[in-house]
Amino acid sequence: MSSPVAEVLVTLGRRYVRDAPGSLGKSLLAAAYLNARLREHPRRRVVETRFGARFAVDTQDLIQRYVYLFGAWEPHMTSWLQRRLRPGDTFVDVGANVGIFSVLGARLVGDQGRVVAIEASPVFHQRLLQQARLNGCRNIRAVNAAVADSHKTLSFTLASSRNMGANSIVPYQGPAESTFDIDALPLPELLDPEEIANARIIKIDVEGAEGGVVRGLAPILDTLRPDAEITVEVTPDRMAQLGDSADELLKTMADAGFHVYRLANDYAPESYPIALRGEPSVPVRWRGRVVGESDLIFSRVDAETLP
Repeated sequence: MSSPVAEVLVTLGRRYVRDAPGSLGKSLLAAAYLNARLREHPRRRVVETRFGARFAVDTQDLIQRYVYLFGAWEPHMTSWLQRRLRPGDTFVDVGANVGIFSVLGARLVGDQGRVVAIEASPVFHQRLLQQARLNGCRNIRAVNAAVADSHKTLSFTLASSRNMGANSIVPYQGPAESTFDIDALPLPELLDPEEIANARIIKIDVEGAEGGVVRGLAPILDTLRPDAEITVEVTPDRMAQLGDSADELLKTMADAGFHVYRLANDYAPESYPIALRGEPSVPVRWRGRVVGESDLIFSRVDAETLP
């Protein structure tokens, strides 16, 4: 049971971590107390992000907890998208979850731009629609579908609502909180011609299924606008369980003329005060194999770092 004193301490601690100047003790407070407390004693609130959007959150979930506690999710990716997307662009968000990046993208591309937010989970899809309404985002086209390399039916498993971002088609033998089946299509079939032609950023975060998504995307890679960039969360271990490999994905992108860069990412709560206080990381040219979970960015720009 949550005591009134503990609730006050959490409120004050959260306010300090999120809003106070400087960084003294913030990482320790977030990691040693606030993160676990907000997970075990969830709060349901409407909060404002650092980029000015409002989100209805439940702190039981990792992503929503970080938005509540820090006002951000994946700060380096957020900063990179803010540097890339411009009014009138199209942003394709594959694996949109509850809509953090979709709403960010909607604000960046403006009324003349468009966001295509694709999410397989019917529950997350409804949450995404809620966040879009909360922020008045009329430029989001939300699609409740799965993405693959061909027409098929996929089975998704969510092990725990403490991390709703882990909803995946990777085989899972433990106790599951929820499962569902849904039809999947190649990404080009879910986009209209104008969305393909104007796509500035395609973001793919599909918890191990990225091999199939990229294979399905491969036939149109050479038709994308010259400055189009594709960011993929690559998880080699999960990919291997589906018979895919990061090497194949890298080769597909290289054959289409894309160079690979890696963007720093750290999910540990103690990393967030540091990341939000310092200069945002820039994507760095990646050479060699990908053996661990990595945020990769594929670009036709040939340089050591992406601006």
